[in-house]
Amino acid sequence: MTQAPTIFSLQAPKDISLNEIEAELNQIWQSYGITGEDGALPAATRATTFTLVVYEPEETQYLLASLGFYNGPIDGILGPQTDIALRLAQQKYELPETGTTTPETLAKLREEYSKRQGNGIVTDNGNGSYNVSVTSPRIADEIALRNPCRIIALCPIAGEDEGVKAQVSAYCPIQKQSSSTLVCCEYITLSGTTSALERIGGMIPALLIGGLPKFLWWKATPDPNNPLFKRLAAVCNNVIVDSCNFNEPEHDLLSLQELVETNVPLADLNWRRISAWQELTAEAYDPPHRRAALKDIDRVMLDYEKGNSAQALLFLGWLASRLEWMPISCQKQSDDYDILRIRFVAQDQKQIEAELAGVPVADVGEIPGDLIALRLSSTNPKADCSTLICTETGGCMRMETHGGAQTSGLVQQVSSLSEQKAEVLLSQQVQRWGRENLFEDSLGVISQILKLAVKN
Repeated sequence: MTQAPTIFSLQAPKDISLNEIEAELNQIWQSYGITGEDGALPAATRATTFTLVVYEPEETQYLLASLGFYNGPIDGILGPQTDIALRLAQQKYELPETGTTTPETLAKLREEYSKRQGNGIVTDNGNGSYNVSVTSPRIADEIALRNPCRIIALCPIAGEDEGVKAQVSAYCPIQKQSSSTLVCCEYITLSGTTSALERIGGMIPALLIGGLPKFLWWKATPDPNNPLFKRLAAVCNNVIVDSCNFNEPEHDLLSLQELVETNVPLADLNWRRISAWQELTAEAYDPPHRRAALKDIDRVMLDYEKGNSAQALLFLGWLASRLEWMPISCQKQSDDYDILRIRFVAQDQKQIEAELAGVPVADVGEIPGDLIALRLSSTNPKADCSTLICTETGGCMRMETHGGAQTSGLVQQVSSLSEQKAEVLLSQQVQRWGRENLFEDSLGVISQILKLAVKN
């Protein structure tokens, strides 16, 4: 296990009123901006690089889903499915069956979840776990190790609308190589019901540091019609999502395309996870004699871990957009495998068939929908374009059995990113901002594919 960096708490979470936020943060830095009298306290550097707004989904559905009571979308909308799940939980834990998130119910859900995790802290690892403590410096750990910044955490909560509660805090990961200066993140945490946060949405832009890049990490299901989302997206340089956590990947990818069409500068952390696959595929056709064979490819097989098709669609969208393939049909088949069959037509009118297969796996990884194997081939036995890329030796078994007419001309093994957790990818993503043309081109093709699937 990797050891977490030592954290110096410059300011523990402190409750304040909304109009006191800037004054309170300034007071923190006035107090700690110089070395203490005994020389023990290093000087502290405040946020000087960017502002990151983090929108957390409301926690009730996460907890209910993790405990097995709920299997609907994690969207913060406490509708009929959530009502039923709450009543089931309340019945099991012998609480009044209200179907609402009472303080007693939420406390019990947190307690039971913590027991299952074997500790007293509930953490969000991107695949169903949830961080109950909204003041945790865990995100700041990853970001502040590279850049001091301001983080504004928006935390929707269930229950009565009692306005918005504000907290400020400051955390500094201690660097061994630079013990004389603390590089610190300052935290502003705003929590309240969804409607309460929407009411104060006009105040949030004023909390962004002027003249510096501004990022919005929207951790909930993307919704182009959400008033708070629209307000924040309009003032941020980049809107960051993670499609590995989408409730309905195909529908939500279409929502991303809607945002692109309204000029929202998007980034998807899941797009970064497929970079190794893209690089190996491109390298396979770098040699001059193979580059010409790209036109011979007319069969694409792509396997991914069943449960989330986002990575597979992103890869196929990238490949098709680079080779100028236009989708003309799409058919779905759900059984033991989730199959998506897409037919494309190339610029020379040649047709290409692609198959995306969601494969059930016993050992599911941390990231839902991870790619397993890819095969590019041709029905022309004389073509030298066949390429097989796998995550591990066993990952190519289905490809080798049902690979088609050719034996593989080139077999490669992909090494996945050494760190796929959202926080680490996020710390890399905030080094750049603006439009990502390759990603947007791929989304455009995915949108065409999914609209054909709806027609069929």
